[in-house]
Amino acid sequence: MDWYHLKKKCQEQLSMALKGKEIRNAVLEDLLPLLWHGLTDKAIALLEEMEGSKIRNRSIMDKLVQYLDRNKPYIPCYAIRKHLGLRNSSDIGEKMNDLVVSNRQKHNGMSWSRKGSVALASVTTLERNREWRNWFEDGEINFKLAANGS
Repeated sequence: MDWYHLKKKCQEQLSMALKGKEIRNAVLEDLLPLLWHGLTDKAIALLEEMEGSKIRNRSIMDKLVQYLDRNKPYIPCYAIRKHLGLRNSSDIGEKMNDLVVSNRQKHNGMSWSRKGSVALASVTTLERNREWRNWFEDGEINFKLAANGS
C-alpha cells in the first residue's frame, strides 16, 4: 500500500468521524508517525482508545480501524523504505495501468466484461513489451527484470 493513499484514507475518514478539524489534525499528528513507521497495532490502539467526546460518528471510526487491521500486512515501515531508497508510492503501477488498460478501455463510453478486460490488457502488455511474436509463435515470454537487465 502506498503512503499517499493510506494518508489520504486516514485524513478523509477522520474528517467524517471526528468533531472538527482541530481534533482531526491533533489525531493525525499522533497517528501518521505511527503508520509511517509501520506501527499499525499502535495506530489501531490509538484510534480505539480515543475519548468518545471527540468522536462524531463511531461507525466511520470503526471502519477506519477495520481498514487498518485488514491491511496490516500491506502497511510497511515507510521510513525504512525511504532510507533504503525504495518507493513509497504506486505511481509506476498506476501509470502502467493507464497505458495498458485505462487508455483503451475508459474512453468513448465503452463497457468491458472482466474477461474481455483481462484479455485486452494481456494483449496490450505483450505488445508494449514487444513479446507478442514470442507468445504467438512460440508460446513463451522472455522475463526480464528492468533493474538488472536479466
